[in-house]
Order: sequence, then C-alpha cells, then structure tokens
Amino acid sequence: MKIAAAAYPLTYFNDFAEYAAKITHWVADAAGQGADLLVFPEYAAMELASLGGRAVAIDIEAALHEVARHGPAVDALHCALAAQYGVHILGASAPHFAQTRPTNRATFYGPHGIIGTTDKQIMTRFERETWHIIPGAGLPVFDTPRGKIGVIICYDSEFPLLARALVDAGAEILLAPSCTDSVAGFYRVRIGSMARALENQCIVVQSPTVGPCDFCPALDENIGAASIYGPPDRGFPPTGIIAQTPLNAPGWAVADVSLAAIHDVRRDGAVLNHLHWPEQAQRLTQNTGAGNA
Repeated sequence: MKIAAAAYPLTYFNDFAEYAAKITHWVADAAGQGADLLVFPEYAAMELASLGGRAVAIDIEAALHEVARHGPAVDALHCALAAQYGVHILGASAPHFAQTRPTNRATFYGPHGIIGTTDKQIMTRFERETWHIIPGAGLPVFDTPRGKIGVIICYDSEFPLLARALVDAGAEILLAPSCTDSVAGFYRVRIGSMARALENQCIVVQSPTVGPCDFCPALDENIGAASIYGPPDRGFPPTGIIAQTPLNAPGWAVADVSLAAIHDVRRDGAVLNHLHWPEQAQRLTQNTGAGNA
C-alpha cells in the first residue's frame, strides 16, 4: 500500500466551505499520488477556531469549544472524501467534550464511514497546566484492509509501553500525528517514533503541523517534517527513514509500504527486537538487586 503523511499548515477561514475546500484539495492530492492511507496532524483541526472570528480564535478556551462544535460537519466531510476516493484517513485531532474538560481525539475514517477514535493518553505540560486537556481511555487497534493500525498521538510516541501495547494487540502500523513548536519538540517526537519503529519492527507515520499561525496562540509556531519510518533492517532503508518532507515545508510525504516486509523482518531480521522484547522483563527479574559490598 501507499501511505501519505501530511506536513500541514493552518489556515484562517471565513466559513466552513473554505475549510472543506482545503481538506478536499489535500485528500485529492494524496489520492492522486496513489495513497491508500492518509494521516493528518495533531491539533490541525484548531484552524476551525477561525470560524468563530478572531476574538474567539485567540482565546485558548473559547477556541476549544468553537472547534469541538464543528465535529459532526468535520466527520461528514471526511467520511464523504474517504468514500469518494476509496481511502482511509486519520483526521486531524481535535478537542472532544465528553466530560467537563476535553480530550485530544483523532478520528479514523474509512470508505464505509467512521472506523473508530483514539484519544491522547499522556498530556504535555501545556495541555495539563494551561489548556487543561485530559487523557482519554483505551488504545484501539483498527483492523483494516490496509493492515492493523494503532495511533500514538504526539507525546504518546515518546512512551514505549503505549506503542508496545498496540503492537502486542496486533498493530503493524503506528500513526503519530504531532504538533510541536520547536525544533527540540519535533525531534523528541521524531526520535520517539523512530525508536518505536526499531523496537517493534513496524511502520511509524509522523504527520506534523508546520508554519506560523497568528490567530491561535496555542499553535502559534509549528515546526516539523512529515516522515514515514521503518526499522533500519532488511527490507527497509538503513536510516530507517522511508520518506520525509523538508523541514517546515507543507506537503505530503508519500511512500509504498509492504506489510510482508514487516512480517519478514520480525521473523528473520538481522536483529529480532519484536520477538526479543519480553526478555527485558526476564533479565530484570534475574539480575536486578543489591550489589556486593
């Protein structure tokens, strides 16, 4: 199959039709390049805050509610596009109010409708201390014709046990939508994603927001490059980077990916990280303890 990861800039819209036109253009572009699976970034849906006007968009609390209220229309648009182009789409994550405070939720769409959702599990300091976003429950694996897919949203990619839980549940591909405001932040997610690809011998797809945004203070600076990673082993590039966009350049990173290559490297790679993962706990049990005086 062919995967497309978006390096996506935020736009100020005057109405929902402008947003729909932008998303339609991006999906058509990726589908036109033969992509089967499209990934949009974390919090890229915050551009919808502009529909409330600039005063709402610059208010970090009001912006959350403005974006959330467009959720049904966003779902309908993505469902229609997934059906029209016969693709699977991880939509840009957005605030979702199931409780008093929102979760950061990414919705996965297929040609026949919404497949499911994933909420971010571990909040960054900004999300905890300023935005008051709360973690969601559950780490689903989506079983699709394109493979078994899990989602690790941004900061979640830096915690190996989350990804491993998805892989143990069958995931072959992990999607890592991200939103980072510094080079260091981008590389934390990049390094985490590459490490997850190495230790689980799987594909990891990073899709970031890019460029400045003068109407949404929570996303005022966006730094990143879209990338598709694999294990640096047989059947994959020695760097582990299958495809990437230039830093901060909008566009799609597109690459052909073979599920057979994932299965092959897990079975007969130069190293067998996926197979040998349980040995860590065994070795710790045997070897951890007080040293000799």
